[in-house]
Amino acid sequence: MSVVTSSPDTSTALLTDHYELTMVQAARQSGTADRRAVFELFPRRLPEGRRYGVVAGVGRALDAIECFRFDAASLAALEGVVDADLLDWLGSYRFSGDVWGYAEGEAYFPHSPLLVVEGTFAEAVLLETVLLSIYNHDSAIASAASRMTLAAGDRPCIEMGSRRTHEEAAVAAARAAYVAGFDATSNLAARARHGVPSTGTSAHSFTLLHDAEADAFRAQVQTLGVGTTLLVDTYDVAEAVALAVEVAGTGLGAVRLDSGDLGEIAREVRAQLDGLGATGTRIVVTSDLDEHAIAALAAAPVDAYGVGTQLVTGSGHPTCGFVYKLVAREGEDNELVSVAKKSLDKVSVGGRKYALRRRGPSGVAEAEVVGIGEAPADDGDPSTGLRTSDRPLLVPLVRAGEVVGRATLEEARARHRASVAELPRAVTMMSAGEPVIPTVFAG
Repeated sequence: MSVVTSSPDTSTALLTDHYELTMVQAARQSGTADRRAVFELFPRRLPEGRRYGVVAGVGRALDAIECFRFDAASLAALEGVVDADLLDWLGSYRFSGDVWGYAEGEAYFPHSPLLVVEGTFAEAVLLETVLLSIYNHDSAIASAASRMTLAAGDRPCIEMGSRRTHEEAAVAAARAAYVAGFDATSNLAARARHGVPSTGTSAHSFTLLHDAEADAFRAQVQTLGVGTTLLVDTYDVAEAVALAVEVAGTGLGAVRLDSGDLGEIAREVRAQLDGLGATGTRIVVTSDLDEHAIAALAAAPVDAYGVGTQLVTGSGHPTCGFVYKLVAREGEDNELVSVAKKSLDKVSVGGRKYALRRRGPSGVAEAEVVGIGEAPADDGDPSTGLRTSDRPLLVPLVRAGEVVGRATLEEARARHRASVAELPRAVTMMSAGEPVIPTVFAG
Protein backbone atom coordinates (compact mmCIF):
# COMPACT_ATOMS: atom_id res chain seq x y z
CA MET A 1 0.00 0.00 0.00
CA SER A 2 1.46 3.38 -0.98
CA VAL A 3 1.39 5.96 1.78
CA VAL A 4 1.11 9.71 1.20
CA THR A 5 3.04 11.60 3.85
CA SER A 6 2.42 15.19 4.83
CA SER A 7 4.45 17.76 2.93
CA PRO A 8 7.54 19.08 4.75
CA ASP A 9 6.49 22.53 3.49
CA THR A 10 3.29 22.46 5.58
CA SER A 11 4.13 24.68 8.54
CA THR A 12 2.99 23.67 12.02
CA ALA A 13 4.37 26.85 13.62
CA LEU A 14 0.99 28.50 14.22
CA LEU A 15 -0.45 25.43 15.95
CA THR A 16 0.52 27.11 19.18
CA ASP A 17 -0.68 29.54 21.81
CA HIS A 18 -0.15 33.29 21.75
CA TYR A 19 1.71 33.30 25.06
CA GLU A 20 4.44 30.99 23.80
CA LEU A 21 5.60 33.83 21.55
CA THR A 22 5.20 36.58 24.11
CA MET A 23 7.30 34.54 26.58
CA VAL A 24 10.08 34.26 24.01
CA GLN A 25 9.85 37.96 23.23
CA ALA A 26 10.18 38.88 26.92
CA ALA A 27 12.95 36.31 27.47
CA ARG A 28 14.94 37.79 24.59
CA GLN A 29 14.61 41.20 26.18
CA SER A 30 15.78 39.89 29.57
CA GLY A 31 18.69 37.93 28.12
CA THR A 32 17.37 34.52 29.24
CA ALA A 33 15.99 33.17 25.96
CA ASP A 34 19.18 31.27 25.15
CA ARG A 35 19.54 29.60 28.54
CA ARG A 36 19.81 25.84 28.28
CA ALA A 37 16.50 24.35 29.40
CA VAL A 38 14.93 20.94 29.91
CA PHE A 39 11.18 20.54 29.47
CA GLU A 40 9.24 17.40 30.32
CA LEU A 41 5.88 16.21 29.00
CA PHE A 42 4.21 13.97 31.57
CA PRO A 43 0.91 13.00 33.26
CA ARG A 44 0.39 13.88 36.91
CA ARG A 45 -2.14 11.07 37.12
CA LEU A 46 -4.06 8.65 34.94
CA PRO A 47 -7.65 9.44 33.98
CA GLU A 48 -9.90 8.46 36.89
CA GLY A 49 -10.28 4.71 37.22
CA ARG A 50 -7.80 3.82 34.48
CA ARG A 51 -5.13 1.26 35.32
CA TYR A 52 -2.65 2.23 32.58
CA GLY A 53 -2.31 4.46 29.53
CA VAL A 54 -0.80 4.04 26.07
CA VAL A 55 1.52 6.49 24.33
CA ALA A 56 0.51 7.46 20.79
CA GLY A 57 1.19 10.33 18.43
CA VAL A 58 4.99 10.08 18.60
CA GLY A 59 5.38 9.84 14.83
CA ARG A 60 3.00 12.75 14.29
CA ALA A 61 4.87 14.80 16.87
CA LEU A 62 8.17 14.20 15.09
CA ASP A 63 6.55 15.35 11.84
CA ALA A 64 5.32 18.47 13.62
CA ILE A 65 8.80 19.29 14.94
CA GLU A 66 10.27 18.91 11.46
CA CYS A 67 7.61 21.20 10.01
CA PHE A 68 7.81 23.80 12.80
CA ARG A 69 9.01 26.61 10.51
CA PHE A 70 7.72 30.18 10.36
CA ASP A 71 7.17 30.63 6.64
CA ALA A 72 6.14 33.88 4.97
CA ALA A 73 2.44 33.28 5.61
CA SER A 74 3.05 32.49 9.28
CA LEU A 75 5.16 35.60 9.78
CA ALA A 76 2.57 37.77 8.03
CA ALA A 77 -0.09 36.44 10.42
CA LEU A 78 2.07 37.46 13.39
CA GLU A 79 2.54 41.10 12.42
CA GLY A 80 1.14 43.15 15.27
CA VAL A 81 1.26 40.13 17.61
CA VAL A 82 5.00 40.31 18.36
CA ASP A 83 7.69 42.92 17.70
CA ALA A 84 9.90 43.16 14.63
CA ASP A 85 12.93 41.73 16.44
CA LEU A 86 11.09 38.52 17.28
CA LEU A 87 9.61 38.26 13.80
CA ASP A 88 13.14 38.34 12.40
CA TRP A 89 14.25 35.64 14.87
CA LEU A 90 11.24 33.46 14.11
CA GLY A 91 12.02 33.63 10.41
CA SER A 92 15.16 31.57 10.98
CA TYR A 93 13.77 29.32 13.75
CA ARG A 94 14.86 25.71 13.64
CA PHE A 95 14.72 23.40 16.64
CA SER A 96 18.34 22.31 17.14
CA GLY A 97 18.04 20.53 20.47
CA ASP A 98 17.55 16.95 21.62
CA VAL A 99 14.40 14.98 22.42
CA TRP A 100 14.07 11.66 24.21
CA GLY A 101 10.78 9.90 24.80
CA TYR A 102 8.73 6.76 25.33
CA ALA A 103 8.40 4.90 22.06
CA GLU A 104 5.00 4.84 20.39
CA GLY A 105 2.77 2.05 21.70
CA GLU A 106 4.43 1.96 25.13
CA ALA A 107 2.33 1.81 28.30
CA TYR A 108 2.64 4.75 30.69
CA PHE A 109 1.77 5.60 34.30
CA PRO A 110 1.55 8.68 36.57
CA HIS A 111 4.66 10.88 36.22
CA SER A 112 6.12 8.84 33.36
CA PRO A 113 8.47 11.27 31.53
CA LEU A 114 6.93 10.70 28.11
CA LEU A 115 9.05 13.39 26.46
CA VAL A 116 12.25 15.10 27.58
CA VAL A 117 13.02 18.13 25.41
CA GLU A 118 16.38 19.84 25.80
CA GLY A 119 17.50 23.00 24.02
CA THR A 120 17.45 26.72 24.62
CA PHE A 121 14.41 28.03 26.46
CA ALA A 122 13.22 29.88 23.36
CA GLU A 123 13.58 26.85 21.11
CA ALA A 124 11.94 24.37 23.43
CA VAL A 125 9.07 26.42 24.82
CA LEU A 126 7.65 27.08 21.35
CA LEU A 127 6.96 23.36 20.89
CA GLU A 128 4.78 23.09 24.01
CA THR A 129 1.31 23.54 22.54
CA VAL A 130 1.64 21.41 19.42
CA LEU A 131 3.29 18.55 21.33
CA LEU A 132 0.60 18.58 24.03
CA SER A 133 -2.15 18.78 21.41
CA ILE A 134 -0.88 15.69 19.59
CA TYR A 135 0.03 13.62 22.64
CA ASN A 136 -3.10 14.41 24.65
CA HIS A 137 -5.43 13.48 21.81
CA ASP A 138 -3.66 10.49 20.31
CA SER A 139 -2.78 8.89 23.63
CA ALA A 140 -6.38 9.26 24.84
CA ILE A 141 -7.59 7.39 21.77
CA ALA A 142 -4.88 4.72 22.03
CA SER A 143 -5.57 4.21 25.74
CA ALA A 144 -9.26 3.63 25.06
CA ALA A 145 -8.49 1.43 22.05
CA SER A 146 -6.10 -0.70 24.11
CA ARG A 147 -8.82 -1.46 26.66
CA MET A 148 -11.21 -2.34 23.84
CA THR A 149 -8.78 -4.72 22.15
CA LEU A 150 -8.01 -6.32 25.52
CA ALA A 151 -11.73 -6.88 26.06
CA ALA A 152 -12.13 -8.21 22.52
CA GLY A 153 -9.36 -10.78 22.86
CA ASP A 154 -8.72 -12.48 19.52
CA ARG A 155 -11.76 -10.90 17.87
CA PRO A 156 -10.80 -8.02 15.54
CA CYS A 157 -11.88 -4.43 16.14
CA ILE A 158 -12.60 -1.91 13.38
CA GLU A 159 -12.39 1.86 13.93
CA MET A 160 -15.37 3.66 12.40
CA GLY A 161 -15.78 6.94 14.27
CA SER A 162 -14.92 9.53 11.62
CA ARG A 163 -18.40 11.07 11.58
CA ARG A 164 -18.31 11.61 15.36
CA THR A 165 -15.31 13.95 15.57
CA HIS A 166 -13.42 16.70 13.72
CA GLU A 167 -12.30 15.57 10.29
CA GLU A 168 -8.58 15.82 11.10
CA ALA A 169 -9.04 14.31 14.55
CA ALA A 170 -10.68 11.36 12.79
CA VAL A 171 -7.50 10.63 10.83
CA ALA A 172 -5.34 10.86 13.95
CA ALA A 173 -7.80 8.68 15.88
CA ALA A 174 -7.69 5.95 13.25
CA ARG A 175 -3.88 5.96 13.40
CA ALA A 176 -3.81 5.85 17.22
CA ALA A 177 -6.38 3.05 17.36
CA TYR A 178 -4.30 1.01 14.92
CA VAL A 179 -1.25 1.44 17.15
CA ALA A 180 -3.28 0.03 20.06
CA GLY A 181 -4.43 -3.08 18.26
CA PHE A 182 -7.38 -2.18 16.04
CA ASP A 183 -7.22 -4.06 12.75
CA ALA A 184 -8.68 -1.55 10.31
CA THR A 185 -10.44 1.79 9.90
CA SER A 186 -13.28 3.16 7.81
CA ASN A 187 -11.26 6.35 7.19
CA LEU A 188 -9.64 6.57 3.77
CA ALA A 189 -7.38 9.49 4.70
CA ALA A 190 -5.83 7.34 7.43
CA ARG A 191 -5.19 4.69 4.80
CA ALA A 192 -3.59 7.18 2.40
CA ARG A 193 -1.49 9.09 4.93
CA HIS A 194 -0.51 6.40 7.40
CA GLY A 195 -1.09 3.05 5.73
CA VAL A 196 -3.84 1.95 8.12
CA PRO A 197 -5.88 -0.83 6.42
CA SER A 198 -9.37 0.36 5.52
CA THR A 199 -12.62 -1.54 5.16
CA GLY A 200 -16.33 -0.88 4.58
CA THR A 201 -19.42 -2.16 2.80
CA SER A 202 -22.79 -0.41 3.12
CA ALA A 203 -25.14 1.53 5.39
CA HIS A 204 -28.90 1.40 5.93
CA SER A 205 -29.37 4.05 3.23
CA PHE A 206 -28.18 1.57 0.60
CA THR A 207 -30.87 -0.91 1.60
CA LEU A 208 -33.53 1.83 1.76
CA LEU A 209 -32.53 3.01 -1.72
CA HIS A 210 -33.74 -0.22 -3.29
CA ASP A 211 -37.32 -1.37 -3.84
CA ALA A 212 -36.63 -4.59 -1.91
CA GLU A 213 -34.00 -5.70 0.58
CA ALA A 214 -33.12 -8.62 -1.67
CA ASP A 215 -32.32 -6.17 -4.50
CA ALA A 216 -29.89 -4.31 -2.24
CA PHE A 217 -28.21 -7.53 -1.16
CA ARG A 218 -28.01 -8.73 -4.76
CA ALA A 219 -26.36 -5.49 -5.92
CA GLN A 220 -23.81 -5.57 -3.11
CA VAL A 221 -22.89 -9.21 -3.65
CA GLN A 222 -22.59 -8.73 -7.40
CA THR A 223 -20.26 -5.78 -6.82
CA LEU A 224 -18.21 -6.89 -3.83
CA GLY A 225 -18.49 -10.67 -3.99
CA VAL A 226 -19.95 -13.25 -1.63
CA GLY A 227 -17.26 -12.49 0.95
CA THR A 228 -18.90 -9.13 1.68
CA THR A 229 -20.72 -8.15 4.89
CA LEU A 230 -24.47 -7.61 4.58
CA LEU A 231 -26.28 -5.29 7.00
CA VAL A 232 -29.30 -7.26 8.21
CA ASP A 233 -31.20 -5.07 10.68
CA THR A 234 -32.80 -2.44 8.45
CA TYR A 235 -36.15 -4.24 8.68
CA ASP A 236 -36.67 -7.71 10.16
CA VAL A 237 -33.42 -9.43 11.12
CA ALA A 238 -34.53 -13.04 10.66
CA GLU A 239 -36.04 -12.32 7.23
CA ALA A 240 -32.88 -10.42 6.22
CA VAL A 241 -30.58 -13.26 7.29
CA ALA A 242 -32.60 -15.73 5.26
CA LEU A 243 -32.49 -13.40 2.24
CA ALA A 244 -28.75 -12.83 2.68
CA VAL A 245 -27.97 -16.54 2.52
CA GLU A 246 -30.42 -17.01 -0.35
CA VAL A 247 -28.67 -14.28 -2.35
CA ALA A 248 -25.03 -14.95 -1.44
CA GLY A 249 -25.14 -18.63 -0.62
CA THR A 250 -23.63 -20.38 2.35
CA GLY A 251 -20.25 -18.78 1.57
CA LEU A 252 -21.49 -15.34 2.67
CA GLY A 253 -18.65 -13.56 4.41
CA ALA A 254 -20.49 -11.84 7.27
CA VAL A 255 -23.65 -10.16 8.49
CA ARG A 256 -23.68 -6.95 10.52
CA LEU A 257 -25.94 -6.08 13.44
CA ASP A 258 -26.24 -2.41 14.38
CA SER A 259 -29.10 -2.22 16.89
CA GLY A 260 -31.01 -3.94 19.66
CA ASP A 261 -29.78 -6.40 22.26
CA LEU A 262 -26.66 -7.38 20.35
CA GLY A 263 -25.81 -10.41 22.47
CA GLU A 264 -29.25 -12.00 22.24
CA ILE A 265 -29.73 -11.16 18.57
CA ALA A 266 -26.28 -12.53 17.76
CA ARG A 267 -27.21 -15.85 19.35
CA GLU A 268 -30.40 -16.04 17.33
CA VAL A 269 -28.59 -15.11 14.11
CA ARG A 270 -25.84 -17.62 14.76
CA ALA A 271 -28.37 -20.38 15.21
CA GLN A 272 -30.21 -19.32 12.06
CA LEU A 273 -27.02 -19.13 9.96
CA ASP A 274 -25.89 -22.55 11.15
CA GLY A 275 -29.30 -23.98 10.39
CA LEU A 276 -29.07 -22.60 6.86
CA GLY A 277 -25.62 -24.15 6.39
CA ALA A 278 -23.76 -20.82 6.55
CA THR A 279 -21.55 -22.02 9.40
CA GLY A 280 -18.59 -19.95 8.25
CA THR A 281 -20.49 -16.67 7.98
CA ARG A 282 -19.22 -14.26 10.62
CA ILE A 283 -21.25 -11.88 12.78
CA VAL A 284 -20.05 -8.28 13.08
CA VAL A 285 -21.64 -5.97 15.66
CA THR A 286 -21.65 -2.18 15.84
CA SER A 287 -23.75 0.44 17.68
CA ASP A 288 -22.06 2.69 20.30
CA LEU A 289 -19.75 0.01 21.66
CA ASP A 290 -17.15 0.69 24.35
CA GLU A 291 -14.81 -1.61 26.25
CA HIS A 292 -17.54 -2.53 28.75
CA ALA A 293 -20.03 -3.46 26.02
CA ILE A 294 -17.36 -5.47 24.24
CA ALA A 295 -16.51 -7.32 27.45
CA ALA A 296 -20.21 -8.04 28.02
CA LEU A 297 -20.36 -9.66 24.58
CA ALA A 298 -17.45 -12.02 25.28
CA ALA A 299 -19.74 -15.04 25.61
CA ALA A 300 -21.87 -14.12 22.58
CA PRO A 301 -21.17 -15.62 19.12
CA VAL A 302 -19.69 -12.36 17.84
CA ASP A 303 -16.73 -12.42 15.46
CA ALA A 304 -15.77 -8.73 15.16
CA TYR A 305 -16.59 -5.30 16.59
CA GLY A 306 -17.02 -1.95 14.85
CA VAL A 307 -16.41 0.94 17.26
CA GLY A 308 -17.10 4.62 16.63
CA THR A 309 -18.20 7.32 19.04
CA GLN A 310 -16.74 5.90 22.24
CA LEU A 311 -13.36 5.30 20.62
CA VAL A 312 -12.84 8.73 19.05
CA THR A 313 -13.90 10.44 22.29
CA GLY A 314 -11.52 8.38 24.44
CA SER A 315 -14.34 6.34 25.98
CA GLY A 316 -15.15 9.02 28.53
CA HIS A 317 -11.62 10.45 28.74
CA PRO A 318 -10.99 12.56 25.62
CA THR A 319 -7.69 13.89 26.95
CA CYS A 320 -4.89 12.44 29.07
CA GLY A 321 -4.17 15.60 31.06
CA PHE A 322 -0.53 15.69 29.98
CA VAL A 323 1.45 18.82 30.88
CA TYR A 324 4.71 20.27 29.55
CA LYS A 325 6.83 21.79 32.29
CA LEU A 326 10.28 23.30 32.65
CA VAL A 327 12.12 20.96 35.04
CA ALA A 328 15.71 22.23 34.74
CA ARG A 329 17.51 25.30 33.44
CA GLU A 330 21.01 26.62 33.12
CA GLY A 331 22.32 28.30 36.28
CA GLU A 332 24.98 30.90 36.82
CA ASP A 333 27.77 28.30 36.75
CA ASN A 334 26.44 26.82 33.47
CA GLU A 335 25.22 23.73 35.33
CA LEU A 336 21.62 22.60 35.17
CA VAL A 337 19.48 23.72 38.11
CA SER A 338 16.31 21.79 38.95
CA VAL A 339 13.15 23.87 38.97
CA ALA A 340 9.62 22.84 39.89
CA LYS A 341 6.13 24.28 40.16
CA LYS A 342 4.68 24.28 43.69
CA SER A 343 1.10 25.35 42.99
CA LEU A 344 -1.64 23.57 44.95
CA ASP A 345 -2.72 20.34 43.17
CA LYS A 346 -0.34 21.10 40.29
CA VAL A 347 3.01 20.23 41.81
CA SER A 348 5.74 19.09 39.42
CA VAL A 349 8.99 17.28 40.23
CA GLY A 350 12.13 19.12 39.17
CA GLY A 351 15.19 17.67 37.46
CA ARG A 352 15.90 15.87 34.22
CA LYS A 353 14.20 12.47 34.26
CA TYR A 354 15.11 8.95 33.18
CA ALA A 355 12.83 5.93 33.39
CA LEU A 356 12.80 2.15 33.37
CA ARG A 357 10.19 -0.55 33.79
CA ARG A 358 11.16 -2.71 36.79
CA ARG A 359 10.43 -6.39 36.11
CA GLY A 360 10.24 -9.36 38.46
CA PRO A 361 11.47 -12.94 38.14
CA SER A 362 8.85 -13.94 35.56
CA GLY A 363 9.21 -10.76 33.51
CA VAL A 364 6.06 -9.16 34.92
CA ALA A 365 6.33 -5.40 35.47
CA GLU A 366 6.51 -4.34 39.13
CA ALA A 367 7.06 -0.58 39.02
CA GLU A 368 7.69 2.48 36.88
CA VAL A 369 11.01 3.76 38.21
CA VAL A 370 11.79 7.40 37.42
CA GLY A 371 15.32 8.62 38.04
CA ILE A 372 15.99 12.29 38.77
CA GLY A 373 19.28 13.62 37.44
CA GLU A 374 20.58 10.18 36.56
CA ALA A 375 19.28 6.90 35.20
CA PRO A 376 17.96 4.49 37.86
CA ALA A 377 19.97 1.31 38.30
CA ASP A 378 18.82 -1.97 36.77
CA ASP A 379 18.41 -4.38 39.71
CA GLY A 380 17.97 -7.43 37.51
CA ASP A 381 20.56 -10.16 37.08
CA PRO A 382 19.38 -12.85 34.67
CA SER A 383 22.43 -14.98 35.51
CA THR A 384 21.03 -15.60 38.99
CA GLY A 385 17.63 -16.63 37.66
CA LEU A 386 16.01 -14.49 40.36
CA ARG A 387 15.01 -11.39 38.38
CA THR A 388 14.50 -10.25 34.81
CA SER A 389 16.51 -7.28 33.58
CA ASP A 390 14.70 -3.97 33.90
CA ARG A 391 13.73 -2.24 30.66
CA PRO A 392 14.85 1.36 29.87
CA LEU A 393 11.96 3.40 28.51
CA LEU A 394 13.41 6.60 27.04
CA VAL A 395 14.73 6.37 23.49
CA PRO A 396 16.37 9.11 21.40
CA LEU A 397 13.86 10.79 19.10
CA VAL A 398 15.66 13.95 17.98
CA ARG A 399 19.41 14.60 18.09
CA ALA A 400 20.80 18.09 17.37
CA GLY A 401 17.54 18.97 15.63
CA GLU A 402 17.45 15.90 13.39
CA VAL A 403 14.80 13.21 13.80
CA VAL A 404 16.48 9.89 14.66
CA GLY A 405 13.70 7.93 16.34
CA ARG A 406 11.05 7.46 13.71
CA ALA A 407 9.34 4.04 13.84
CA THR A 408 6.78 2.30 11.66
CA LEU A 409 3.21 1.72 12.79
CA GLU A 410 3.85 -2.02 12.70
CA GLU A 411 6.74 -1.54 15.14
CA ALA A 412 4.47 0.56 17.36
CA ARG A 413 1.78 -2.14 17.27
CA ALA A 414 4.30 -4.80 18.26
CA ARG A 415 5.59 -2.60 21.06
CA HIS A 416 2.06 -2.07 22.36
CA ARG A 417 1.41 -5.81 22.46
CA ALA A 418 4.68 -6.52 24.29
CA SER A 419 4.31 -3.62 26.72
CA VAL A 420 0.76 -4.54 27.79
CA ALA A 421 1.64 -8.25 27.93
CA GLU A 422 4.28 -7.66 30.61
CA LEU A 423 1.88 -5.80 32.92
CA PRO A 424 0.17 -7.56 35.86
CA ARG A 425 -3.05 -9.48 35.15
CA ALA A 426 -5.15 -6.69 36.69
CA VAL A 427 -4.57 -4.77 33.45
CA THR A 428 -7.32 -6.86 31.82
CA MET A 429 -9.96 -5.70 34.30
CA MET A 430 -12.41 -3.17 32.86
CA SER A 431 -13.61 -1.96 36.27
CA ALA A 432 -12.18 1.22 37.77
CA GLY A 433 -9.01 0.76 39.77
CA GLU A 434 -5.60 2.10 40.68
CA PRO A 435 -2.61 1.97 38.29
CA VAL A 436 -1.48 -1.66 37.95
CA ILE A 437 2.07 -0.70 38.93
CA PRO A 438 3.29 2.15 41.17
CA THR A 439 5.57 4.97 40.10
CA VAL A 440 8.72 5.18 42.20
CA PHE A 441 11.16 8.11 42.14
CA ALA A 442 14.88 7.38 42.50
CA GLY A 443 17.77 9.77 42.88
